[in-house]
Amino acid sequence: MTMIKYNSPVILTFSLICTLVFVLDRYLGMEIMQYFLVGDHIQWSNPLSIPTLFTHAIGHGSIQHLLGNLTFILLLGPIIEEKYGSLNTLLMMFLTALITGILNVAFFDVGLYGASGIVFMLILLAPFTNSTDGKIPLTFILVAILFLGKEVKQSLADDQISQFAHIIGGLCGAAFGFLGRGRKKSDY
Repeated sequence: MTMIKYNSPVILTFSLICTLVFVLDRYLGMEIMQYFLVGDHIQWSNPLSIPTLFTHAIGHGSIQHLLGNLTFILLLGPIIEEKYGSLNTLLMMFLTALITGILNVAFFDVGLYGASGIVFMLILLAPFTNSTDGKIPLTFILVAILFLGKEVKQSLADDQISQFAHIIGGLCGAAFGFLGRGRKKSDY
């Protein structure tokens, strides 16, 4: 008998939470997206604004935005979670969201939401999943040139997309990949 397995608990749970927040906000009128948007500053007197430094990765502005991010997350995330383990995957996602949130507040005067930073972290981390010899995978170099190069080029456009979050997420993925080179899941 074939059974369905909850094979990637961090990735699947994150995806379900993103979907639930979107549905509650958009279709059930609960107006909760403000808790999943990091603004251009943090109101230290409002304790609810501080968690948005990382919860912004859960919020999404449209169904296209949500589905676009979840497609990559569900495609790459289980591979990353299998290689690095659930706890490390959660930590990498949390750190990527936190770093993009802090840098957005520090350098930009616009709000930020969405899991695009996490998507780009996964994209640049994925080439390291089959690298066990401590060498830099050529696929990483090519992916970095293609994806980050495209984001740098598109950052000149006024399209309401935070290429900055994409680039920072990609840099986080590269850093995690280099830090974890040559290690197996049991090493973590």
